[in-house]
Amino acid sequence: MSHPERLQGIFTPNIVPLDDAGEINEGELRRYVDWLIDHGVHGLYPNGSTGEFLRFTVEERRRIIEIVVDQTRGRVPILAGAAEANVKETLRACEYYCGLGVRAVAIVAPYYFKLSPESVYAYFKEIGDNTPVDVTLYNIPMFASPIDVPTIQRLADECPRIVAIKDSSGDLPNMIRMIAAVRPNRPEFSFLTGWDAALMPMLLIGCDGGTNATSGVVPEITRKLYDLSVAHKIDEARDLQYRLLKLFDAMLYTAEFPEGFRAALRLRGFQPGVGRQPMSPNQRVELDAVSDNLQCLLAEEGFTGEPLGGCPAGSGPVDPEQVETIVQGVLAELRRRGMA
Repeated sequence: MSHPERLQGIFTPNIVPLDDAGEINEGELRRYVDWLIDHGVHGLYPNGSTGEFLRFTVEERRRIIEIVVDQTRGRVPILAGAAEANVKETLRACEYYCGLGVRAVAIVAPYYFKLSPESVYAYFKEIGDNTPVDVTLYNIPMFASPIDVPTIQRLADECPRIVAIKDSSGDLPNMIRMIAAVRPNRPEFSFLTGWDAALMPMLLIGCDGGTNATSGVVPEITRKLYDLSVAHKIDEARDLQYRLLKLFDAMLYTAEFPEGFRAALRLRGFQPGVGRQPMSPNQRVELDAVSDNLQCLLAEEGFTGEPLGGCPAGSGPVDPEQVETIVQGVLAELRRRGMA
């Protein structure tokens, strides 16, 4: 039987701090877990995209979950990324993480090979019928075969162990379609958004929460945005959503993902180390400039001091035309990257 509690709230897809040798920095990861919980996140989501799960070995992925589970000590639920390259290895991960006591696992649709909806269904059906732990479907069409609405509805109807979907497309109408298709038969099924730029509207149309990378850097803001949205304090929530958008865009688009988030985490007093994806000399210089920009944005929110050279004057109240320009710029960048 599945757990009765619905997955809800902000689950943090955490960065994995690395030491000077590029190995998992266990002490810093434990300190980071405590800090996130102390700052109000509802749950943790290790081995997510922000945690660069593909850049670790199977053994390292397991070790990351072991550390996070041990340090959390049941204070918040853990949604463990369990995606491996094939069904057999993914089910092994499900079994291992179940033994550690995680609340659920998140499994991305098959990647690299472009699969038909029928193949995506068959993949998750095999997992849903054989997993010992609750499963969250992970839809991220920019990186993996999309999970379409009929497939989600079919899996929800046939597999009691499939209890949620995390969608990182940012597609609001598609989320509405998913909820409309699944909730009549599975009222306890959970819908999580992985797209921080639309967290407030996603919550307002019926999402239960999110797996939001910003919560790994500014958990105070992401948690407050969740609280304001579910309390229907619309004006305050909208103001905070626009402020979060500036941070999200700066961390996401100004450096190779997730290096912007790693740089911002360093500004919050952690030692995340250098990521495993090598950087060119030009990228290192660019990342320094990104760090200054992020420091200015974090300084605006009172989380850090300004960089040595100071910051540009504050932008004042939100200008609707400026917001539209930002939105169009983001959409243009998504199109350029083949993500929209």
